[in-house]
Amino acid sequence: MVPSIVRQSVILKCLQQKSTLLGNYEFYYAAGLFVRLSGVQIKPSLAPKELAGALSEGLLSYEPSDPREIHLKKILTVFHPEEKKEEIMDELFLQGVNEKYVWQVNLPI
Repeated sequence: MVPSIVRQSVILKCLQQKSTLLGNYEFYYAAGLFVRLSGVQIKPSLAPKELAGALSEGLLSYEPSDPREIHLKKILTVFHPEEKKEEIMDELFLQGVNEKYVWQVNLPI
């Protein structure tokens, strides 16, 4: 698993407003990005089902107008994470929370 590929995958899905999340890696990055964009407070290091539960209330109350954020909300709302969690998922969540280049597929050098 390469974090930059996970990031690019989620960003492209939101830019193109197509596809769904394919696994927990994408789920954790997308959840962190949602926290970044919405201002909803969710603590890191949650298990997948706990993270989905913590997201659910924030997703219900979040009303984005940007089509990319609308798609992000949609793919997070319909995703059902697997129970399996790896340490890298916490890093992906924090990468989303701290994203400096939202909606840019390629990062500046």
